[in-house]
Order: sequence, then structure tokens, then C-alpha cells
Amino acid sequence: MNFKNARIYTENFCYETGGFSVENGRFHNVLGPELPDSTDLHGAKVIPGLLDVHTHGNSGADFSDGSYEGLVKMARYQAANGVTSFAPSSLTLPFDKLRAAYQTAARIHSEKPEKCAAVRGINMEGPFFCEARKGAQNAAYLRLPDYDAFRELNDSCGGLIKIVDIAPELPGAMEFIRKVSGDCTVSIAHTDCSYDQAKAAIDAGVTHLTHLFNAMPGIHHRRPGPIVAGCEDERVSAEIIGDGLHVHPSCVRLAYRMFGAERMVLVSDSLRCCGLPDGEYDLGGLKAFLSGGVARLADGTLAGSATNVYECMLRVISFGVPECDVIRSATYNPARQLHCLDEVGSIADGKQADFVICHDDLTRREVYVCGEKI
Repeated sequence: MNFKNARIYTENFCYETGGFSVENGRFHNVLGPELPDSTDLHGAKVIPGLLDVHTHGNSGADFSDGSYEGLVKMARYQAANGVTSFAPSSLTLPFDKLRAAYQTAARIHSEKPEKCAAVRGINMEGPFFCEARKGAQNAAYLRLPDYDAFRELNDSCGGLIKIVDIAPELPGAMEFIRKVSGDCTVSIAHTDCSYDQAKAAIDAGVTHLTHLFNAMPGIHHRRPGPIVAGCEDERVSAEIIGDGLHVHPSCVRLAYRMFGAERMVLVSDSLRCCGLPDGEYDLGGLKAFLSGGVARLADGTLAGSATNVYECMLRVISFGVPECDVIRSATYNPARQLHCLDEVGSIADGKQADFVICHDDLTRREVYVCGEKI
């Protein structure tokens, strides 16, 4: 399968005009000589399939349910919306429930069902959190960092945990970070930590901030907190929910300027209500109410989003962040954080042919996973 006259978003993080081929599910001849029998794309944009490193659910399913059918439903929704790889994210729950969900993820990671986004890892969001910043997590299941429990969980799913989230001010957190950071990305999340505590966590091995600005102290000129600590250190990437509801558009623009396009990771933090109408939905044993596109707990606490990361990409571009920077934050950077950049995240010879053919405004025309049209 050959294509020509495309505007390809390349590893130079810009559009370059040319063609490419797909053979055995892999990219070949990217920007190479035009080949015979090429489909003329007439200048259409072609971008890598998106990755979402932080998504709990959609279509009525939640990863933490542990349901095989539910996770397949989630993966098919992602692929249909241009998100070709993702890390299903767990909630703060008892470890036996997490184990069941993680083993389900491992099964789908291995089986690779048709017309599905690939499960590239697991984001373990909880239970090592500060109660004061728990947000929409269930306080009944919070616990202190426990390396042995983490190790057992990770072993149970074949080492599929690629991101683990932690509040670094908790007792035992620094030792946990030092032990785990060699195995996966460690992220600061649901925390009330100080600037100094965040700096110490980064030196111990943290390289990521979870949903920037949410469930953490804001920036204060005498109490700079984890945001400034992460911004100052080039080892740290920051994910941000791009729905325009969790973070004001002006602060989304600020984040991209503070961290730079090379360190931003766009996420959805979507819940099971994503893709569904207003109503009441379960969230880790809590009730979440979706109204007008906003999900909240009964006490008014803002929960996750009802938006996929492709829609978040379009919204963040509409906020005024440069298009090529936003695409990078939804493709290349998350692949790096999930340790799968050698396979996906960009359009380059030899990589898996996950891509989206787009209209000029980046709305989707066609989605391909492993070179197969969805």
C-alpha cells in the first residue's frame, strides 16, 4: 500500500510533503521516491496515531472493572477516534481488584484483538496518595507506598505497569521511588508536597507529573510547589488534561510555554461516561454525575473527563497552542513515557503503521492500525 502527495507529520515535528508505504503493518519509504500505484492524498495531513497514557474508561466501561469485554470496548472506541495506543489507568481500589484488571490488560496486550488500540502498558493511578488531595479517588482504599505489593502486582501482569503515581510526602515514598524508577516511569500525583519534597522525589527518580495543576498545590511565589520543581528540571515531563474544563485554556498555554513542547504529554483522564449522555455513573465505588460534559462527584468534586485525547488535541490547538507542538504532545512524547517509542509515536521507516489521514483542520478522514483501516 503506497501513498503520495501527503503532508506528513515527521520526527522533525513539522509537516513535510511526500509519500510513504505500508508493508506488513510497518512504515517504509517515508518521504522516499514516489512508487507506482500510489494513492494520491492531494495534500491531506497524515499524523501518527495518538497515544493516551491516562484514560480510565469510555463507552460505559472502566478498566478497573477487570472486564475483558469492557476493555475491548474501550480499545475499539479509542481506535475509532484516532487513538491507536493507550495505557488503561486504574483507580484507587483494593489490590485484588487491581490484580484482576491488570491481568485482563496483559491478556489484551498479548492477544491484540482486531480493530482495537494497542494496550501499551498500565498507568497505576493510586493508591499511594495524600488524602487531602485525593480528588475523585476513593479514600477508603488509600495506602502508604508498598514496594513489595507493587512488585507482586507488576509480576502478575508480566511487568506491564509503565507508570506508577505517588504522593512523595508520604512515609516511605522516597525509598519506593528509588526502587521502582528503574522499572517504570514514576509520577507525582494527588499530592500536597512542597517544592523541596518534589525536588527530592525527582532526584530519587520521578520523571513525570500527573494531570498538571489538578490534585496538587498551585504555584505560589513563596511556596512554589511541585509544578515549579518539575518545570525547572528537564528530566520531568508534565501531562495535562486538554478538555478546557480541568485546566483553563490560558493555563494550558502557560504549561506548554513553561515545559516546552518536548516535555508536555496530552491526556484525556476519561471516565466510563466518555462517549455517553448525561447521567449517573460508577467511579471506583463512588457516584459520578455527568452534566453538560462535566463529571463531578455528589459533593461537587471535579472528576475525570468525558473526552477522548483526540478531541483534547483539537481543543488545545483551538486554545492557541501551536498545532505541531500539540501533535507532538499527543504522539511522540507519550510513546516516550510508555517506553514504546521504538514501535510507535511517529511516522518513520520500520515503525508500526498507526496513522490518521486528516482534513486540514485535523478532523479525521481515516484511521489505520498496523496498516489496516479501521
